[in-house]
Amino acid sequence: MEITILSETSNPLLHRVDVSFLIDHADSTPNRIEVRDNLAARLNKNTDEVIIRKLRTQFGTRKTIGDAKIYENSDFAQSIEQDHIILRNQSATEDTEEE
Repeated sequence: MEITILSETSNPLLHRVDVSFLIDHADSTPNRIEVRDNLAARLNKNTDEVIIRKLRTQFGTRKTIGDAKIYENSDFAQSIEQDHIILRNQSATEDTEEE
């Protein structure tokens, strides 16, 4: 999986950067957790500071366009993002650690 950053827009009021990216993948569409982990590593951020909002793959292609929010720290992400979006961006191991 190769990630190419298409655009970055700073949003200082919400303490984040909005990122659009393109993923070239050889297999099926990667899951949200894989994309989050790879994007966080590419941007030198912690995974809890990266929220994947959308992943869109056109039918019959091996390219996915996505949107993400990169927060300054995880506290801003937890306070700003909706609960269902935060749950989508957590792996199964992160869910069991919180309980």
